[in-house]
Amino acid sequence: MDQVLTTTEDYWDYDYNNITWSNDMSKSKAAPCLQEPTYSFAQKYSPVVYILVFVLAFVGNVLVLCVIRRYRNSQSGGACTFSLTDTFLLHLAISDLLLAFTLPLFAVQWAHQWVFGLAVCKISGALFSLNRYSGILFLACISFDRYLAIVHAVRSSWKRSTCHAQIACALIWVCCLGLSGVDIAFKQVVEVNTVGQQKYLLCQVWFTENATQWEVGLQLVSVLLGFGLPLLIMLYCYIRIFRSLCNATRRQKRKSLRLIVSLVSVFVICWAPYNGFQLVDSLDKLGIVTGGCHFGYVMDIGTLITESMGLSHCALNPLLYGFVGVKFRRELARMCKGLLGQRGLLGMEGWKERKFRRTTKSFSSAESENTSYFVMG
Repeated sequence: MDQVLTTTEDYWDYDYNNITWSNDMSKSKAAPCLQEPTYSFAQKYSPVVYILVFVLAFVGNVLVLCVIRRYRNSQSGGACTFSLTDTFLLHLAISDLLLAFTLPLFAVQWAHQWVFGLAVCKISGALFSLNRYSGILFLACISFDRYLAIVHAVRSSWKRSTCHAQIACALIWVCCLGLSGVDIAFKQVVEVNTVGQQKYLLCQVWFTENATQWEVGLQLVSVLLGFGLPLLIMLYCYIRIFRSLCNATRRQKRKSLRLIVSLVSVFVICWAPYNGFQLVDSLDKLGIVTGGCHFGYVMDIGTLITESMGLSHCALNPLLYGFVGVKFRRELARMCKGLLGQRGLLGMEGWKERKFRRTTKSFSSAESENTSYFVMG
């Protein structure tokens, strides 16, 4: 039998797919704050957004994985013929896809309640955190690799050692797995009573009343590793790349400037608002910032909406890091034509495959320049 915690507090604070219930009556000394309006909004908003993000992320990242697999099979050197960026892109797509698979579970929670038990609660919460952290760190790795390749013109000698990228990816997965251990340790299925005394089961991170410092500390670590550090790496790398390409005359490099601006802008737009609310929430828990019921309501709704904006990044990544690349679009078109050819023109398969291999070889010189096969192509 799964353990279910019961809480009857009257104030709730939405936080990262979780509701954290608090005994802090200073938020409303006259009367307890009502959670019903916020919970009603979450029931209508979250299931629709989560399912939409899931569908877009699933389709986009599956296409990315299929195209990468097709390109990889066409290479004779195996995994180490990939550039570093393409390796990080592969792991990024896997991370985004795994993150997307957890969203339907939380959509069911908000539409109805948590019905999957304690074990699934802990595992899904850990997967959620694992892939959120890893996805953002892989973005930072992609920017760093582009920085080395373009600013310092690191070419064939770097690409011959791209198996080191697999080691870097393994280290990222291990570190993020450690960070996701918080969810395994503290995720619980909590029974919540609303104003109408209707009971709901929610999967949430549960801290005891005397663990505020732990809660705030982990929240600040999340902001630092999940946004601050990757943002600094991306800004530094892309500013240096931007300066390096400003003097370029080639049209291909000019196109890369527009992509750089879009990469940084989308990352900041998606994740900055949510992390801003996280910081304010940490100050609130420490008593540095105080407010009444209206403040709590704004924080709850704001965190709910900005978190969904951050989650949408896993659906936007395939568009930014895959479909924007010219070579990626060409490879995707060949894959689609190949699938159509297998159904109606089986006799043309051999000719198309030979043509594909000749065309792929013609890209090898372009790839050995300063760009990856998929990114900034």
